[in-house]
This record gives sequence, structure tokens and C-alpha cells, in this order.
Amino acid sequence: MLYRLLLAVFLGFFLMSSTGCLIPMYSGDTTRRDKQLIHNSENLRLIHDEWERLWLLDQPSHMTPYRTHGGII
Repeated sequence: MLYRLLLAVFLGFFLMSSTGCLIPMYSGDTTRRDKQLIHNSENLRLIHDEWERLWLLDQPSHMTPYRTHGGII
């Protein structure tokens, strides 16, 4: 009974004191972690471009900001 109580207290303290996921997402090596963070931020930055490409919002506009005659002046 005492073993279960101590185990519950230890696990509760461990889970309450940790932040984020129990399994680390990034490496402990600083050089490798920097590369992983840069790669992840580049992927998040490109989401907006992919969304525009998917909805064909990145196509050039054929509308001109001023009226043109269209004929020979």
C-alpha cells in the first residue's frame, strides 16, 4: 500500500513538474537542435505559400489599375 502511494506521489510530481511532452521533440545536442529548429520554422513559414498555391491565389492578375483603350491611339 505504501509502495503504491509513494509511486503515485512520485509520478504525480513528475508529471506536474514537466512542461510539454514527456518525450523531447528536439535533440539535446545544440548544433543538431539548431538545425531541427530552423528546418521546422522553414516548414511553418511555407504553409502560407502552399495555401495560396492550393487555392490558385498566387496567379498573376490580368486586371490593370487604370483603364486602357485597347485600340490604336
